[in-house]
Amino acid sequence: MEQTGKAFLRSSRHAALLALCYFAAVMIPNCILFFTEPYSIWSKAALLTLPAGGYLLWSVAFRRSGIAVWLSFPVIFFCALQIVLLYLFGNSVAATDMFINIVTTNPGEATELLSNIYPSVILVCVIYLPLLWTATVHVRRKVDFSPRFRRQTAVVGGVLALVGAGLLIPAYQTKRHVLRNEIFPVNVAYNVVLCAREYVKIENYDRTSAGFRYHARRTAKADKREIYVYVIGEASRAANWELYGYDRPTNPRLKALGDEIVVFRNMLTQSNTTHKSVPMILSSVRTNEHDELFRRKGLPALFNEAGFRTWFLSNQSPQGAMIDKLARDADSLIYMGHPRYDMQLLDTMKRIVEADTENDLLFILHCYGSHFSYHQRYPREAAYFLPDDDVAIERQHKQKIWNAYDNSIRYTDTFLSSVIGYLASLDACSALLYSADHGEDMLDDDRERFLHASPTTTCWQLHVASLAWFSEDYKRVFPQQAAAAASHENAPATTHALFQTIADIARIEADYVYREASLASPSYDTTVRRCYLNDHNRAVPFRATGLNGTDLAYFRRRGIEL
Repeated sequence: MEQTGKAFLRSSRHAALLALCYFAAVMIPNCILFFTEPYSIWSKAALLTLPAGGYLLWSVAFRRSGIAVWLSFPVIFFCALQIVLLYLFGNSVAATDMFINIVTTNPGEATELLSNIYPSVILVCVIYLPLLWTATVHVRRKVDFSPRFRRQTAVVGGVLALVGAGLLIPAYQTKRHVLRNEIFPVNVAYNVVLCAREYVKIENYDRTSAGFRYHARRTAKADKREIYVYVIGEASRAANWELYGYDRPTNPRLKALGDEIVVFRNMLTQSNTTHKSVPMILSSVRTNEHDELFRRKGLPALFNEAGFRTWFLSNQSPQGAMIDKLARDADSLIYMGHPRYDMQLLDTMKRIVEADTENDLLFILHCYGSHFSYHQRYPREAAYFLPDDDVAIERQHKQKIWNAYDNSIRYTDTFLSSVIGYLASLDACSALLYSADHGEDMLDDDRERFLHASPTTTCWQLHVASLAWFSEDYKRVFPQQAAAAASHENAPATTHALFQTIADIARIEADYVYREASLASPSYDTTVRRCYLNDHNRAVPFRATGLNGTDLAYFRRRGIEL
């Protein structure tokens, strides 16, 4: 009998130890967020006490210690994901956009990401895999809590939960939706729900947009065939373009074109995530009309209605996102193969133009954009800044990372100037409009951020490179549009203006096409307040996206008013 009592005591101690380890492991994200997030003191106090009480209550909700651990696996997954996110971006909770990226990314991008954040992946494995393994052992061996430990833990948990709930009262006096937006893991669970709703809308796009028409018509035509090229760049921030004042020669060929190109110096992206920014670039939808994205068709459909033959040439892999849905509206859709250098887009475009000598053409070129491993964006002979080795994302490797990124900008310079040169050689009325979908962080300041798609933004993610070019024939036939674009080099704009601008360049009139939103229109409205599409798909002022003093100083230096 005494031996049995000792065994039970050892067993109950092991159960208690597992419960405490579980509590400590799942509280890690809350403790970090307490220091990283700009919440009120009441929200921060609730961030610790309310989940702590809930976790303690849950940890002893079942007689056997391992059951609660395994039943809370979704919470453990959220904790692991949150730690990885904090490693990557330094702050903020796992966002809706992050979950959308998970379900719409392709294997190549996923592999690239994981290979460059392996320290955080290893860390969460070290924390949570032993916990789950121990919980499995406890369930199999029927390890039980002592009644006394369960009672004491439940009391402490209940008190903490009540205190946390009480702290929400003053927290709600300073901000709405505190529980939904600021208390982990409730906020992450809410973001998962939003992600699921968004994914359903994407999957239903073909049905919800089936009857949509622009009722498009051309108000004027050239005396020869028209060819328009709409180029969507990937993660190309203005700060690293020589055309925008960067002190390295990243745009020698475009710079040599001088006044032949129009550089839009005040262009901000509507989103720092590809899965939202590119569909918005392909759409007439305003930033504050996000749900309309799933009802309206995009740019290929507009040009189809206007009588153009449309081609969508993508240097990306299909992702199952809205980009693919909108791309399929084009008459022809081609995905490039490896090595995915952007000059492949031009080579393919040349073959199409030479084969089709009669139709007016729209080409949408979606450029390649590896992250982390920027050297994959360009062939080795295009490496100008050296060394540009593929290295781990650490501050001591910053110069190599920047060299590779600047080489990718220089290769974009070669690509765009080559497309312009080819269009100039054709006997056609032609124009090109280019913009990056968003920018990129590259260990720029003491925040040590890298990549993009963070829940809060930076100036380097928002300020994107954008430019236009018009052939001599275009300037002759449509001088007003070319002149208007040149006059709007410094006009405040977001990537919403791109759809409107290319439609105006092609002289297309249609529902949802607004001249006051086109940079190629003399009536472009510079007074409209610019907005950003946040993680919950709400249009917010750019100042409300998490910018700090460094970001605001950057915009002031460039004469950009938010």
